[in-house]
Parts: sequence; structure tokens; C-alpha cells
Amino acid sequence: MIPVDHLAPVFAQYPIEVVHAEGVWLHTRDGRCILDLYGGHAVAALGYGHPGWTRAVAQQAAACNFQSNAVPMDVRARAANKLARFAGGHFDSIFFVNSGAEANENALRMAFRMTRRTRVVAVEGAFHGRTAAAGAVTWGADKKWYEFPRAPFDVTFLPRRDIGAVEGGIGEDVAAVIVEPVQGVGGAFDMGAEFLAALRARCDAVGAQLIFDEVQIGVGRSGHPFAADLYGVRPDMITTAKALGNGFPCGALLMTPAVTAALKLEGLGTTFGGGPMACAAIEAVIDAIEAEDLLANVRRVSGLIRTTCTVGPVVGHQGAGFLHGLICDRPAKEVQAALLERDILAGTSGDPRVLRLLPPYTLGEPEVGLLRAALEDM
Repeated sequence: MIPVDHLAPVFAQYPIEVVHAEGVWLHTRDGRCILDLYGGHAVAALGYGHPGWTRAVAQQAAACNFQSNAVPMDVRARAANKLARFAGGHFDSIFFVNSGAEANENALRMAFRMTRRTRVVAVEGAFHGRTAAAGAVTWGADKKWYEFPRAPFDVTFLPRRDIGAVEGGIGEDVAAVIVEPVQGVGGAFDMGAEFLAALRARCDAVGAQLIFDEVQIGVGRSGHPFAADLYGVRPDMITTAKALGNGFPCGALLMTPAVTAALKLEGLGTTFGGGPMACAAIEAVIDAIEAEDLLANVRRVSGLIRTTCTVGPVVGHQGAGFLHGLICDRPAKEVQAALLERDILAGTSGDPRVLRLLPPYTLGEPEVGLLRAALEDM
């Protein structure tokens, strides 16, 4: 194994060392070939070694690996235009950043700028990031790892899917409601169209901004460009990252015209966000999703998992698309460990009963068969 003496001891690690990866497969130093159903925390949308993505990043690295946002670059403009079109034309400006947490920080900043209010409403079970504002709206962070002496604003958490709590919980002092349409860390928990529509209606009634955190479910993972499309509910802002770059660090804040109108020159900033290599990666991801009809593949194969993989320890399913939760009759960590012994990598979640599947969008029927057989064998 590679010496790790100088790495900060903050990450629990799987007992495997990956030296090569191709498609949906991880190859380890000791010769194992492992089916990756976790995708590096929902990042590897196109899988590993995708030729179009690899070529685009390599060509951009050779042409110009970096220039700041003070220098106009065509690749940056193309990536923004492509992402806005992919999102269906509902958002007219894109602010590129480096991560999902940074996207959420800036979305909240815009909500405070537009409303001049003091409170944010989030949802129980939420995970929005580990930075100051994003961590403040993350469920349980104050008891586990937040460490800041105080939150930068007032926060209220609504129970998940509790439509009855919406009106009383969202008042005229609320700047923003931030919600994951499908929670990731919270256990692939689907908020449902009715609850999301109730949030939209209440935000409209009190003048609050509705933010969809699609860091994990966005850019095709739901089987649609964004979960907003799946549920037919339009937020004022969408934040996204992870799959957006297929492993190249990047994130984005998508803003509707009303939010764009509140922007001012130098009101938002970033050094590395919107770098040319990140933008080349974003272009390549969207091109591949569209050219290879990967949204349809996500819908078809995720449906196959639901219909064929209620076997062994799996008693139910939740989530959407390839943010898929296997509800287990025993601790999910036990099922995860048993799968890894059978050369399948999956992830756990904040719900101890739920195993998360976050595979590349290229996953096919043969791999689902391998998953089913492994589960049956438990």
C-alpha cells in the first residue's frame, strides 16, 4: 500500500487500493476487478477512461490549462451556454465554482442579497456541504463536525415530506428554502413532487428564494437533466457539482432571470471556478450524456434494479434514477462489506438501513445481474 503517514487522518478508507479504472470497473493493486456502483461519491458520471472526456481535457490542457475569469475564454462561454441549454432554458446565467458547497454558499448569498432577511429553512436529513453557510443548513452538523462558534444566520429545519409544516415553518423573515429534491447522504430519500410544489408555493407567497441542491442528483443522475425536470417544480436557483465534471473539480450555480438581475459586478468571485480545463470537462460530460442517450439508460437500468434486486437483504427501494437506495433488513454497513467481498463497491448513508448506489450512467444490464446474484447469495 502507498504510505499515508502524511495524509490528515480524517477519511475512513475502503480496504482496496485502486491503480486503474475503466468503464464501471476498478482494478486494484492486488489484482481484483471491482464493479463500482458508488462512482466516487456520485462523481464518475461517464465512468472511467471515457474517450471523449479524456480527449477534451487533454486537448484543453495542451492549449491553455488556466486563465482567470478576468480573461474572456470561448471554452467558458460555451460551457455556460451548453449547461443552460441542457437545463431547459429556465436559467439564464451560470456562475462556475469549484464544488457543491461553494455553489450552495453563493446561492444563499444571492438569496440574502435579494431579500435582506435573516433566516434560512432547510430539511431534516439534509447535507449541503462543510463550509460555514452550507454546513449551517446541514442536518446534525452542529452536533458532529461544524465547529464554528455560531451559524452565520438563523436556520430552521422542516420534517421531510411534511406538507403540513410548510406554512408555519416558512414565514416572511425567510430569505431562502434550500432542499435536495432527492437527499444523498440522507439515504437516497425522495422528497416527492407534492412536497416540493408546496415549498415552491410557499416561497412565492412570502417572497423567499427556493434553492434546489442538485449537487448529487443533478446533471442526469435522476434520468432527467435535473430533478427539477423530474418533479416539474422550478426553483429560483439550482446548485450542482459532482457529475458535472466527471472527476474534474467543478460546480455551478444556475440562476433564473430574477436572480441574475440582482447580480452586480464583482458581487461574486472565484479564482479557479470556471477554469478552462473544468469547462472542457463540463462540455464533454453534457456532450456524452446527449450523444450516448445516457438519460434513457439511467431510467431503464434504474428501473431494472427496482424490479429485479429486491432479493436477499433488500426489502425495498427509494430515491430516483442512479441515486438509488436499497432498503435493507440488516445494517447497510454489513451488506456493503458483504458486497465488497464479492467485488462490488456500494455506499452507505445517514440512514443505517439504506445502501446507496451511485453508479456511472453507463451501467448496463449485465452489471445489474451481478448485483442481483451477489445479493441473493447473502
